[in-house]
Amino acid sequence: MTPSEYDRYDGLGLAELVRTGQVTAAELCEAAIARAESLNPRLNAIVRPLYAAARQRAGAGLPVGPFSGVPFLLKDFGGYYAGVPHTSGSRALQNFVPAEDAELIRRFQAAGVNILGKTNTPEFALMGVTEPALYGPARNPWNVAHTPGGSSGGAAAAVAAGIVPLAGAGDGGGSIRIPAACCGLFGLKPSRGRNPTGPEQGEKWQGAAVEHILTRSVRDSAAMLDATQGPDAGAPYFLPAPVRPFLAEVGQPAGRLRIGFSLEHPLGRALHPECAAAVQAAARLLESLGHEVELVPLPFDGRAVATAFLMLYFGETGANIAALAHVLGRPARPTDVEPTTWLLGLLGRTYSAADFAAARHTWNDSARRMGRFHQQYDLLLTPTLAVPPLPVGALQPRPVERALLRVVNQFGLGGLIRRSGIVEKLAEQSLEKTPYTQLANLTGQPAMSVPLHWTAEGLPCGVQFVAPLGAEAVLFRVAAQLEQAQPWFDRRPAIVV
Repeated sequence: MTPSEYDRYDGLGLAELVRTGQVTAAELCEAAIARAESLNPRLNAIVRPLYAAARQRAGAGLPVGPFSGVPFLLKDFGGYYAGVPHTSGSRALQNFVPAEDAELIRRFQAAGVNILGKTNTPEFALMGVTEPALYGPARNPWNVAHTPGGSSGGAAAAVAAGIVPLAGAGDGGGSIRIPAACCGLFGLKPSRGRNPTGPEQGEKWQGAAVEHILTRSVRDSAAMLDATQGPDAGAPYFLPAPVRPFLAEVGQPAGRLRIGFSLEHPLGRALHPECAAAVQAAARLLESLGHEVELVPLPFDGRAVATAFLMLYFGETGANIAALAHVLGRPARPTDVEPTTWLLGLLGRTYSAADFAAARHTWNDSARRMGRFHQQYDLLLTPTLAVPPLPVGALQPRPVERALLRVVNQFGLGGLIRRSGIVEKLAEQSLEKTPYTQLANLTGQPAMSVPLHWTAEGLPCGVQFVAPLGAEAVLFRVAAQLEQAQPWFDRRPAIVV
């Protein structure tokens, strides 16, 4: 199989070739490795190749499932893959090797995928760009001067470049949808509780974070969710099983939906014209497909959502740093992690339990607001991002900020910095680029980014749909309808053409 032939198929298409004997899993493995060796030096998407083991599995035979023999990549964050270092993008964890597979990884493998390696992610998956000090920045196949987004940026770059047709990803504040929007991919964040988080974790990021995959086709995402969905032992959340397989929803009539769309920036900032144009074009397309589309104000308090998310962000980072002691055999020091990560951890320790509880009330308020919204509208349509993909390095601290970080971290001045207001200013400057995605993480709703627009400079610019809790089926039906009306699968970056 030549690289160009390999790139013509999605995951289910490749699996069908294997099932019918037209190609072997070994041939797919070699095609993916050849593509990775050709493109990864320019993209830095794969940070831990596992090619020898993949070749061995391809020769020995893979489990029979919907994706038998299909090359696949795991994100170097989230679910553990036994026997393989799990760094989470941090030098503090370079030598950490989990002994047991996470339940989701077991289900990926039972679906028949062949794991080729692990992908780049920012330290502890904390950023909407993928530029860890440990591995260096991942780059966007559509323009290598720009970011593929984050935190699943390495996964998105690899899928967009055609190295693999699908790759593992996670989403705690937009980390599936942001890179999907940056790289011209389909990215669905499932409902809270749809996919398992065990065996070690009951919930991730207080239930805000979930894991799934990034794909080029809608049906690959649906088929993999069929393979992985459902609670595992001790799961803290339980969703009713889908009425029928999600894959069966792809191609089913979507009906006449009421869709509210908004061009408001949740933090009151200016929305980039290309992102506004993406939503407006999507609204017109949906109208042409028979849906009722209406401009609406944002049905949630954007500033309150941002504040609640930042409380989670600071607190979980502080907890992650404290947990490093179990791996390091001593308390973590500032030199163990990146300066920004250490500051976030300091800030997490300056807030009280009452502060955290108050922020959690915002989660519930937001869920109730969205519940009332969905009594009138089936879906909410917004930009996925407020700006097109940023240049690599755009969110890195400037020299004066790096100097301030060194002083703050050296003397443990998190409380002083918090009281100064500098943190809120810097955090808002960051969240103003990605203000739309955190809502669904706090409410637990499913949401997806769909690649319907490219900028004048040729960069992808996704649009986001948010559905009621447990309504992935509606998202898959609409996404498949849009995919048929305005196909994106064959639109490829110049780097791979």
